[in-house]
Amino acid sequence: MQPIYFVRSFLSKELSKQAAKAFAASRVLKPALMIGLLGCAASMNVQAVEGDNPTNGLQLISLKADEIADENDADNLSNIADMLDVADEPDDSIDSVPDESALTDDADDIDTDIPAEVAQVSLNAISPETLKTFVAVVDLVRRQYVDAVNDEELFSNAMSGMLTKLDSHAEFLDAEAYENLRAFTEGDVGDIGIKVSYQPEAGYWVVTDVIDDSPADKKGIAVGDYLHQVDEFKLDEGRQVNDIEQLLTGIAGTQIDIITSKAGRRKHTTTLQRNNSHPQIIETRLVDGIAIVKLPAFQNNSREKLLEGLINLNAPISGILLDMRDNPGGVLTSAVSVASLFMDDTDVVQVQARQNKSRVLSTQGDAILKPLPMVVLQNRYSASAAEVLASSLQAQKRATIIGEVSYGKGSVQSVIPLNDEQAVKLTVANYMTAAGKQIDEIGVEPDVTLSGSENTWEQQALELVKARALDSGIRFVRKNATKE
Repeated sequence: MQPIYFVRSFLSKELSKQAAKAFAASRVLKPALMIGLLGCAASMNVQAVEGDNPTNGLQLISLKADEIADENDADNLSNIADMLDVADEPDDSIDSVPDESALTDDADDIDTDIPAEVAQVSLNAISPETLKTFVAVVDLVRRQYVDAVNDEELFSNAMSGMLTKLDSHAEFLDAEAYENLRAFTEGDVGDIGIKVSYQPEAGYWVVTDVIDDSPADKKGIAVGDYLHQVDEFKLDEGRQVNDIEQLLTGIAGTQIDIITSKAGRRKHTTTLQRNNSHPQIIETRLVDGIAIVKLPAFQNNSREKLLEGLINLNAPISGILLDMRDNPGGVLTSAVSVASLFMDDTDVVQVQARQNKSRVLSTQGDAILKPLPMVVLQNRYSASAAEVLASSLQAQKRATIIGEVSYGKGSVQSVIPLNDEQAVKLTVANYMTAAGKQIDEIGVEPDVTLSGSENTWEQQALELVKARALDSGIRFVRKNATKE
Protein backbone atom coordinates (compact mmCIF):
# COMPACT_ATOMS: atom_id res chain seq x y z
CA MET A 1 0.00 0.00 0.00
CA GLN A 2 2.84 2.36 -0.81
CA PRO A 3 0.63 5.09 -2.32
CA ILE A 4 -1.16 5.66 0.99
CA TYR A 5 1.95 6.41 3.01
CA PHE A 6 3.44 8.59 0.32
CA VAL A 7 0.31 10.71 -0.02
CA ARG A 8 0.21 11.18 3.75
CA SER A 9 3.80 12.37 4.04
CA PHE A 10 3.70 14.63 1.01
CA LEU A 11 0.19 15.80 0.20
CA SER A 12 -1.14 16.35 3.69
CA LYS A 13 1.48 19.00 4.40
CA GLU A 14 1.85 20.59 0.99
CA LEU A 15 -1.49 20.72 -0.78
CA SER A 16 -3.45 23.93 -0.50
CA LYS A 17 -6.94 23.80 0.99
CA GLN A 18 -8.43 24.11 -2.46
CA ALA A 19 -6.38 21.24 -3.83
CA ALA A 20 -7.16 19.11 -0.80
CA LYS A 21 -10.88 19.64 -1.36
CA ALA A 22 -10.52 18.72 -4.99
CA PHE A 23 -8.71 15.52 -4.10
CA ALA A 24 -11.27 14.72 -1.41
CA ALA A 25 -13.89 14.29 -4.12
CA SER A 26 -11.85 11.57 -5.75
CA ARG A 27 -12.49 7.87 -5.31
CA VAL A 28 -9.43 5.94 -4.22
CA LEU A 29 -7.81 2.61 -3.79
CA LYS A 30 -9.84 -0.50 -4.50
CA PRO A 31 -8.62 -4.08 -3.97
CA ALA A 32 -5.36 -4.73 -5.76
CA LEU A 33 -5.62 -6.75 -8.91
CA MET A 34 -2.74 -9.18 -8.63
CA ILE A 35 -1.68 -10.35 -12.06
CA GLY A 36 1.29 -12.52 -12.91
CA LEU A 37 2.21 -10.69 -16.30
CA LEU A 38 5.21 -10.45 -18.86
CA GLY A 39 4.52 -8.38 -19.10
CA CYS A 40 4.25 -10.29 -17.39
CA ALA A 41 3.75 -12.46 -14.75
CA ALA A 42 0.80 -11.23 -12.84
CA SER A 43 -2.24 -12.44 -10.95
CA MET A 44 -5.49 -10.56 -11.33
CA ASN A 45 -8.33 -10.58 -8.79
CA VAL A 46 -11.37 -10.87 -11.06
CA GLN A 47 -14.85 -11.90 -10.03
CA ALA A 48 -15.98 -15.19 -11.50
CA VAL A 49 -18.56 -14.72 -14.26
CA GLU A 50 -21.71 -16.72 -13.79
CA GLY A 51 -23.03 -18.68 -16.71
CA ASP A 52 -22.49 -21.86 -18.66
CA ASN A 53 -19.02 -23.35 -18.45
CA PRO A 54 -17.95 -24.61 -21.89
CA THR A 55 -16.46 -27.69 -20.26
CA ASN A 56 -19.21 -28.60 -17.83
CA GLY A 57 -19.72 -31.84 -19.71
CA LEU A 58 -16.24 -33.28 -19.35
CA GLN A 59 -15.97 -36.80 -18.08
CA LEU A 60 -13.61 -37.29 -15.11
CA ILE A 61 -12.67 -33.61 -15.19
CA SER A 62 -13.37 -31.19 -12.38
CA LEU A 63 -13.28 -27.63 -13.62
CA LYS A 64 -14.21 -26.08 -10.29
CA ALA A 65 -11.12 -27.06 -8.31
CA ASP A 66 -9.08 -23.97 -9.01
CA GLU A 67 -11.69 -21.24 -9.10
CA ILE A 68 -10.71 -18.39 -6.82
CA ALA A 69 -13.22 -17.14 -4.28
CA ASP A 70 -14.35 -13.52 -4.49
CA GLU A 71 -13.13 -11.31 -1.67
CA ASN A 72 -15.68 -9.00 -0.04
CA ASP A 73 -13.53 -7.51 2.73
CA ALA A 74 -11.79 -4.97 0.51
CA ASP A 75 -10.85 -1.49 1.55
CA ASN A 76 -13.86 0.85 1.27
CA LEU A 77 -12.16 4.23 1.64
CA SER A 78 -14.11 6.66 -0.50
CA ASN A 79 -11.88 9.69 -0.84
CA ILE A 80 -8.45 11.16 -0.32
CA ALA A 81 -9.50 13.00 2.83
CA ASP A 82 -10.38 9.70 4.53
CA MET A 83 -7.15 8.19 3.30
CA LEU A 84 -5.06 11.00 4.78
CA ASP A 85 -6.77 10.57 8.15
CA VAL A 86 -5.90 6.88 8.45
CA ALA A 87 -2.61 6.71 6.61
CA ASP A 88 -0.44 7.00 9.71
CA GLU A 89 -1.85 3.82 11.24
CA PRO A 90 -1.75 0.24 9.91
CA ASP A 91 -4.81 -0.50 7.82
CA ASP A 92 -5.56 -4.19 8.26
CA SER A 93 -8.41 -4.12 5.76
CA ILE A 94 -6.00 -3.11 3.04
CA ASP A 95 -2.94 -5.11 4.06
CA SER A 96 -4.97 -8.31 4.43
CA VAL A 97 -6.33 -8.43 0.87
CA PRO A 98 -5.34 -11.93 -0.29
CA ASP A 99 -2.80 -12.32 -3.06
CA GLU A 100 -4.70 -13.97 -5.86
CA SER A 101 -1.57 -15.51 -7.33
CA ALA A 102 -2.27 -18.34 -4.89
CA LEU A 103 -4.59 -21.18 -5.81
CA THR A 104 -5.94 -21.72 -2.31
CA ASP A 105 -7.95 -19.33 -0.19
CA ASP A 106 -5.74 -19.88 2.87
CA ALA A 107 -2.41 -19.17 1.18
CA ASP A 108 -0.04 -16.70 2.82
CA ASP A 109 -0.14 -13.17 1.46
CA ILE A 110 2.71 -11.55 -0.39
CA ASP A 111 3.89 -9.01 2.17
CA THR A 112 4.04 -5.56 0.59
CA ASP A 113 4.10 -3.58 3.86
CA ILE A 114 6.30 -0.50 3.82
CA PRO A 115 9.22 -0.65 6.29
CA ALA A 116 8.83 1.84 9.13
CA GLU A 117 11.93 3.74 8.11
CA VAL A 118 10.33 4.44 4.73
CA ALA A 119 6.73 4.91 5.81
CA GLN A 120 7.63 7.52 8.38
CA VAL A 121 9.88 9.67 6.20
CA SER A 122 8.87 13.27 6.84
CA LEU A 123 8.55 16.02 4.29
CA ASN A 124 11.79 17.48 5.62
CA ALA A 125 13.62 14.53 4.06
CA ILE A 126 12.68 15.89 0.63
CA SER A 127 14.93 18.73 -0.37
CA PRO A 128 13.04 22.01 -0.74
CA GLU A 129 15.24 22.66 -3.73
CA THR A 130 13.97 19.46 -5.35
CA LEU A 131 10.34 20.52 -4.86
CA LYS A 132 11.13 24.00 -6.09
CA THR A 133 12.84 22.60 -9.18
CA PHE A 134 9.89 20.33 -9.95
CA VAL A 135 7.42 23.21 -9.78
CA ALA A 136 9.74 25.39 -11.87
CA VAL A 137 9.99 22.74 -14.59
CA VAL A 138 6.21 22.36 -14.73
CA ASP A 139 5.80 26.10 -15.01
CA LEU A 140 8.48 26.31 -17.69
CA VAL A 141 6.83 23.64 -19.81
CA ARG A 142 3.47 25.35 -19.44
CA ARG A 143 4.84 28.64 -20.75
CA GLN A 144 7.58 27.71 -23.18
CA TYR A 145 6.85 24.29 -24.75
CA VAL A 146 6.10 24.55 -28.47
CA ASP A 147 2.63 23.03 -28.06
CA ALA A 148 0.11 23.85 -25.36
CA VAL A 149 -0.12 21.15 -22.68
CA ASN A 150 -2.44 20.97 -19.72
CA ASP A 151 -1.61 20.10 -16.14
CA GLU A 152 -3.41 16.74 -16.33
CA GLU A 153 -1.09 15.61 -19.11
CA LEU A 154 2.02 16.90 -17.34
CA PHE A 155 1.26 15.14 -14.07
CA SER A 156 0.24 11.94 -15.85
CA ASN A 157 3.60 11.97 -17.62
CA ALA A 158 5.37 12.63 -14.32
CA MET A 159 3.73 9.62 -12.69
CA SER A 160 4.50 7.46 -15.71
CA GLY A 161 8.13 8.52 -15.71
CA MET A 162 8.52 7.84 -11.98
CA LEU A 163 7.26 4.29 -12.40
CA THR A 164 9.03 3.36 -15.61
CA LYS A 165 12.34 4.44 -14.08
CA LEU A 166 11.86 1.76 -11.39
CA ASP A 167 11.92 -1.09 -13.90
CA SER A 168 10.62 -1.90 -17.36
CA HIS A 169 7.46 -3.55 -15.99
CA ALA A 170 6.22 -0.83 -13.63
CA GLU A 171 3.91 1.71 -15.21
CA PHE A 172 0.98 4.08 -14.82
CA LEU A 173 -2.11 2.75 -16.60
CA ASP A 174 -4.55 5.17 -18.15
CA ALA A 175 -8.19 4.21 -18.75
CA GLU A 176 -7.58 2.42 -22.05
CA ALA A 177 -4.50 0.50 -20.87
CA TYR A 178 -6.23 -0.47 -17.62
CA GLU A 179 -9.29 -1.78 -19.43
CA ASN A 180 -7.14 -3.75 -21.86
CA LEU A 181 -5.16 -5.28 -19.05
CA ARG A 182 -8.38 -6.40 -17.39
CA ALA A 183 -9.64 -7.75 -20.71
CA PHE A 184 -6.41 -9.70 -21.18
CA THR A 185 -7.32 -12.13 -18.40
CA GLU A 186 -10.27 -13.22 -20.52
CA GLY A 187 -8.28 -13.74 -23.70
CA ASP A 188 -6.86 -10.60 -25.29
CA VAL A 189 -3.35 -9.69 -26.31
CA GLY A 190 -2.37 -6.43 -27.93
CA ASP A 191 0.02 -4.58 -30.18
CA ILE A 192 0.70 -0.96 -31.06
CA GLY A 193 -0.97 -1.04 -34.48
CA ILE A 194 1.89 -1.08 -37.00
CA LYS A 195 3.37 -3.43 -39.58
CA VAL A 196 6.97 -3.28 -40.76
CA SER A 197 9.17 -4.85 -43.42
CA TYR A 198 12.89 -4.87 -44.03
CA GLN A 199 13.91 -2.76 -47.04
CA PRO A 200 17.43 -3.69 -48.23
CA GLU A 201 17.83 -0.53 -50.30
CA ALA A 202 17.38 1.57 -47.16
CA GLY A 203 19.10 -0.89 -44.86
CA TYR A 204 16.39 -0.51 -42.21
CA TRP A 205 13.11 -1.92 -41.01
CA VAL A 206 10.44 0.44 -42.31
CA VAL A 207 6.87 1.01 -41.13
CA THR A 208 4.55 -0.07 -43.96
CA ASP A 209 1.16 0.27 -42.27
CA VAL A 210 -0.28 2.18 -39.31
CA ILE A 211 -3.78 1.35 -38.09
CA ASP A 212 -5.98 4.42 -37.69
CA ASP A 213 -6.44 5.56 -34.10
CA SER A 214 -4.00 2.91 -32.84
CA PRO A 215 -1.45 3.74 -30.11
CA ALA A 216 1.24 4.24 -32.76
CA ASP A 217 -1.02 6.51 -34.82
CA LYS A 218 -1.86 8.63 -31.78
CA LYS A 219 1.85 9.13 -31.05
CA GLY A 220 2.65 10.22 -34.60
CA ILE A 221 4.29 7.07 -35.95
CA ALA A 222 3.82 7.16 -39.73
CA VAL A 223 4.30 4.98 -42.80
CA GLY A 224 7.89 5.33 -43.98
CA ASP A 225 9.40 5.77 -40.49
CA TYR A 226 12.44 3.65 -39.71
CA LEU A 227 12.09 1.25 -36.77
CA HIS A 228 15.49 0.81 -35.09
CA GLN A 229 14.76 -0.83 -31.75
CA VAL A 230 11.96 -2.44 -29.71
CA ASP A 231 12.63 -2.26 -25.97
CA GLU A 232 16.21 -3.53 -25.61
CA PHE A 233 16.21 -5.40 -28.93
CA LYS A 234 18.08 -3.69 -31.77
CA LEU A 235 16.77 -4.52 -35.22
CA ASP A 236 18.93 -5.44 -38.21
CA GLU A 237 18.66 -7.47 -41.38
CA GLY A 238 19.13 -10.67 -39.37
CA ARG A 239 15.66 -10.39 -37.86
CA GLN A 240 12.61 -12.06 -39.35
CA VAL A 241 9.20 -10.42 -39.76
CA ASN A 242 7.96 -12.93 -37.19
CA ASP A 243 10.51 -11.61 -34.70
CA ILE A 244 9.35 -8.04 -35.11
CA GLU A 245 5.68 -8.93 -34.82
CA GLN A 246 6.34 -10.86 -31.63
CA LEU A 247 8.35 -8.02 -30.09
CA LEU A 248 5.54 -5.58 -30.81
CA THR A 249 2.87 -7.95 -29.47
CA GLY A 250 2.26 -8.74 -25.81
CA ILE A 251 -0.25 -8.69 -23.02
CA ALA A 252 -2.95 -6.14 -23.78
CA GLY A 253 -2.38 -2.91 -21.86
CA THR A 254 1.33 -3.40 -21.27
CA GLN A 255 3.97 -0.86 -22.21
CA ILE A 256 6.67 -0.87 -24.88
CA ASP A 257 9.45 1.52 -25.95
CA ILE A 258 10.33 1.84 -29.63
CA ILE A 259 13.10 3.86 -31.26
CA THR A 260 12.19 5.33 -34.64
CA SER A 261 13.35 8.04 -36.98
CA LYS A 262 12.22 9.87 -40.05
CA ALA A 263 14.54 9.04 -42.94
CA GLY A 264 17.74 11.02 -42.45
CA ARG A 265 16.64 12.54 -39.14
CA ARG A 266 17.52 12.01 -35.50
CA LYS A 267 16.30 8.90 -33.67
CA HIS A 268 13.84 9.29 -30.83
CA THR A 269 12.18 7.00 -28.31
CA THR A 270 8.41 6.68 -28.03
CA THR A 271 6.64 4.91 -25.16
CA LEU A 272 3.46 3.15 -26.23
CA GLN A 273 0.91 0.85 -24.66
CA ARG A 274 -0.28 -2.26 -26.45
CA ASN A 275 -3.89 -1.09 -26.64
CA ASN A 276 -4.67 -2.41 -30.12
CA SER A 277 -6.12 -5.59 -28.61
CA HIS A 278 -7.35 -8.74 -30.29
CA PRO A 279 -8.49 -12.11 -28.93
CA GLN A 280 -6.22 -15.12 -28.81
CA ILE A 281 -7.31 -18.68 -29.54
CA ILE A 282 -5.76 -21.91 -28.25
CA GLU A 283 -5.25 -23.89 -31.45
CA THR A 284 -5.48 -27.69 -31.15
CA ARG A 285 -4.97 -30.18 -33.99
CA LEU A 286 -4.16 -33.87 -34.33
CA VAL A 287 -1.22 -35.22 -36.33
CA ASP A 288 -0.66 -38.99 -36.33
CA GLY A 289 -2.33 -39.35 -32.95
CA ILE A 290 -0.35 -36.49 -31.37
CA ALA A 291 -2.29 -33.47 -30.12
CA ILE A 292 -0.47 -30.25 -31.03
CA VAL A 293 -1.62 -27.48 -28.70
CA LYS A 294 -0.59 -23.89 -29.44
CA LEU A 295 -0.85 -21.95 -26.17
CA PRO A 296 -0.36 -18.24 -26.99
CA ALA A 297 -0.77 -16.81 -23.45
CA PHE A 298 -2.12 -17.63 -19.99
CA GLN A 299 -5.59 -16.27 -19.33
CA ASN A 300 -8.17 -17.21 -16.72
CA ASN A 301 -9.80 -19.72 -19.07
CA SER A 302 -6.65 -21.32 -20.54
CA ARG A 303 -7.09 -24.61 -18.67
CA GLU A 304 -10.70 -25.00 -19.79
CA LYS A 305 -9.95 -23.98 -23.37
CA LEU A 306 -7.09 -26.48 -23.57
CA LEU A 307 -9.36 -29.30 -22.39
CA GLU A 308 -12.14 -28.22 -24.71
CA GLY A 309 -9.71 -28.35 -27.63
CA LEU A 310 -8.72 -31.92 -26.79
CA ILE A 311 -12.37 -32.98 -26.63
CA ASN A 312 -13.12 -31.35 -29.98
CA LEU A 313 -10.43 -33.48 -31.62
CA ASN A 314 -12.88 -36.37 -31.15
CA ALA A 315 -10.15 -38.96 -31.54
CA PRO A 316 -7.72 -41.01 -29.40
CA ILE A 317 -4.65 -39.05 -28.29
CA SER A 318 -1.34 -40.82 -27.72
CA GLY A 319 0.84 -37.80 -26.85
CA ILE A 320 0.90 -34.01 -26.51
CA LEU A 321 3.11 -31.37 -28.09
CA LEU A 322 2.61 -28.13 -26.16
CA ASP A 323 3.83 -25.22 -28.29
CA MET A 324 4.60 -22.20 -26.10
CA ARG A 325 6.74 -20.29 -28.59
CA ASP A 326 6.12 -16.54 -28.39
CA ASN A 327 3.99 -16.99 -25.25
CA PRO A 328 4.56 -13.78 -23.20
CA GLY A 329 3.12 -15.21 -19.98
CA GLY A 330 0.00 -13.84 -18.35
CA VAL A 331 -1.95 -14.90 -15.28
CA LEU A 332 0.33 -16.85 -12.96
CA THR A 333 -2.46 -18.96 -11.45
CA SER A 334 -3.40 -20.04 -14.96
CA ALA A 335 0.07 -21.54 -15.48
CA VAL A 336 -0.30 -23.45 -12.20
CA SER A 337 -3.76 -24.64 -13.29
CA VAL A 338 -2.40 -25.92 -16.59
CA ALA A 339 0.48 -27.63 -14.76
CA SER A 340 -2.17 -29.35 -12.63
CA LEU A 341 -3.44 -31.16 -15.72
CA PHE A 342 -0.08 -32.89 -16.20
CA MET A 343 1.27 -33.37 -12.65
CA ASP A 344 -0.28 -34.11 -9.28
CA ASP A 345 0.90 -33.01 -5.84
CA THR A 346 3.82 -31.08 -7.34
CA ASP A 347 5.42 -27.76 -6.44
CA VAL A 348 5.36 -25.43 -9.46
CA VAL A 349 6.90 -22.07 -8.50
CA GLN A 350 8.33 -20.11 -5.58
CA VAL A 351 7.16 -16.52 -5.07
CA GLN A 352 9.62 -14.30 -3.19
CA ALA A 353 8.47 -10.89 -1.92
CA ARG A 354 10.68 -8.12 -0.50
CA GLN A 355 10.10 -9.15 3.11
CA ASN A 356 11.91 -12.47 2.50
CA LYS A 357 8.73 -14.45 2.88
CA SER A 358 8.57 -17.00 0.12
CA ARG A 359 5.76 -19.37 -0.63
CA VAL A 360 5.29 -22.20 -3.05
CA LEU A 361 2.37 -22.66 -5.44
CA SER A 362 1.54 -26.29 -6.10
CA THR A 363 -0.68 -28.29 -8.41
CA GLN A 364 -4.19 -29.19 -7.34
CA GLY A 365 -6.82 -31.67 -8.43
CA ASP A 366 -6.55 -34.71 -10.69
CA ALA A 367 -3.77 -34.69 -13.27
CA ILE A 368 -6.01 -36.14 -15.98
CA LEU A 369 -3.40 -35.73 -18.72
CA LYS A 370 -0.62 -37.35 -16.69
CA PRO A 371 -0.56 -40.62 -18.72
CA LEU A 372 0.22 -38.81 -21.98
CA PRO A 373 3.89 -38.37 -23.01
CA MET A 374 4.70 -34.73 -23.54
CA VAL A 375 7.12 -32.36 -25.28
CA VAL A 376 7.19 -28.58 -24.77
CA LEU A 377 8.39 -26.28 -27.54
CA GLN A 378 9.72 -22.84 -26.54
CA ASN A 379 11.74 -19.99 -28.05
CA ARG A 380 13.48 -16.84 -26.87
CA TYR A 381 10.14 -15.02 -26.60
CA SER A 382 8.58 -17.59 -24.25
CA ALA A 383 8.43 -15.67 -20.99
CA SER A 384 7.10 -15.32 -17.48
CA ALA A 385 4.26 -17.77 -16.75
CA ALA A 386 5.36 -19.83 -19.78
CA GLU A 387 8.75 -20.24 -18.12
CA VAL A 388 7.08 -21.22 -14.84
CA LEU A 389 5.22 -24.05 -16.57
CA ALA A 390 8.21 -25.21 -18.63
CA SER A 391 10.60 -25.21 -15.66
CA SER A 392 8.22 -27.18 -13.45
CA LEU A 393 7.57 -29.81 -16.13
CA GLN A 394 11.31 -30.05 -16.74
CA ALA A 395 12.23 -30.35 -13.05
CA GLN A 396 9.81 -33.26 -12.59
CA LYS A 397 11.00 -34.89 -15.83
CA ARG A 398 7.37 -34.76 -16.88
CA ALA A 399 8.17 -33.27 -20.28
CA THR A 400 11.13 -32.72 -22.56
CA ILE A 401 11.73 -29.03 -23.25
CA ILE A 402 13.07 -28.30 -26.72
CA GLY A 403 13.86 -25.15 -28.68
CA GLU A 404 16.05 -22.34 -27.36
CA VAL A 405 16.68 -20.59 -24.04
CA SER A 406 13.56 -18.71 -23.00
CA TYR A 407 13.27 -14.97 -22.36
CA GLY A 408 14.11 -14.85 -18.64
CA LYS A 409 11.35 -12.79 -17.03
CA GLY A 410 10.90 -13.73 -13.40
CA SER A 411 8.98 -10.99 -11.62
CA VAL A 412 5.42 -10.56 -10.40
CA GLN A 413 3.47 -7.36 -11.00
CA SER A 414 0.51 -6.14 -8.95
CA VAL A 415 -2.08 -4.04 -10.74
CA ILE A 416 -3.38 -1.64 -8.10
CA PRO A 417 -6.49 0.38 -9.05
CA LEU A 418 -6.44 4.05 -8.13
CA ASN A 419 -10.03 4.55 -9.26
CA ASP A 420 -12.39 3.07 -11.88
CA GLU A 421 -10.24 4.23 -14.79
CA GLN A 422 -6.62 4.35 -13.64
CA ALA A 423 -4.19 1.96 -12.00
CA VAL A 424 -0.53 1.42 -11.19
CA LYS A 425 1.32 -1.73 -12.22
CA LEU A 426 4.13 -2.35 -9.77
CA THR A 427 6.68 -5.13 -9.38
CA VAL A 428 6.07 -6.67 -5.93
CA ALA A 429 7.87 -10.02 -6.04
CA ASN A 430 10.18 -12.31 -7.96
CA TYR A 431 9.55 -15.93 -8.72
CA MET A 432 11.91 -18.84 -9.10
CA THR A 433 11.57 -22.47 -10.06
CA ALA A 434 10.21 -24.83 -7.43
CA ALA A 435 13.81 -25.91 -6.83
CA GLY A 436 14.84 -22.32 -6.12
CA LYS A 437 16.63 -21.63 -9.39
CA GLN A 438 16.61 -18.10 -10.77
CA ILE A 439 14.56 -17.38 -13.91
CA ASP A 440 14.91 -13.62 -14.22
CA GLU A 441 17.51 -12.65 -16.85
CA ILE A 442 18.48 -16.33 -17.16
CA GLY A 443 15.53 -18.16 -18.68
CA VAL A 444 14.86 -21.88 -18.97
CA GLU A 445 17.53 -23.96 -20.68
CA PRO A 446 15.99 -26.52 -23.05
CA ASP A 447 16.79 -30.23 -22.81
CA VAL A 448 17.21 -30.30 -26.58
CA THR A 449 18.46 -27.18 -28.36
CA LEU A 450 17.11 -26.42 -31.82
CA SER A 451 18.55 -23.93 -34.30
CA GLY A 452 17.88 -22.79 -37.83
CA SER A 453 14.46 -21.89 -39.17
CA GLU A 454 11.65 -22.23 -36.64
CA ASN A 455 9.49 -23.55 -39.45
CA THR A 456 11.19 -26.92 -38.96
CA TRP A 457 10.96 -27.04 -35.18
CA GLU A 458 7.43 -28.36 -34.93
CA GLN A 459 8.24 -31.39 -37.06
CA GLN A 460 11.34 -32.15 -34.97
CA ALA A 461 9.30 -31.88 -31.78
CA LEU A 462 6.58 -34.06 -33.29
CA GLU A 463 9.05 -36.83 -34.07
CA LEU A 464 10.25 -36.76 -30.47
CA VAL A 465 6.73 -37.18 -29.11
CA LYS A 466 5.94 -39.95 -31.57
CA ALA A 467 8.93 -41.94 -30.33
CA ARG A 468 7.32 -41.98 -26.86
CA ALA A 469 3.65 -42.19 -27.87
CA LEU A 470 1.24 -44.55 -26.13
CA ASP A 471 0.34 -47.72 -27.99
CA SER A 472 -3.32 -47.04 -27.28
CA GLY A 473 -4.52 -43.46 -27.22
CA ILE A 474 -6.91 -41.76 -24.79
CA ARG A 475 -10.13 -40.19 -26.05
CA PHE A 476 -11.68 -37.28 -24.17
CA VAL A 477 -15.45 -37.00 -24.32
CA ARG A 478 -18.19 -34.90 -22.76
CA LYS A 479 -20.47 -36.32 -20.14
CA ASN A 480 -23.81 -37.59 -21.33
CA ALA A 481 -26.68 -35.23 -20.64
CA THR A 482 -28.28 -36.02 -17.29
CA LYS A 483 -31.58 -37.83 -17.70
CA GLU A 484 -34.47 -36.67 -15.59
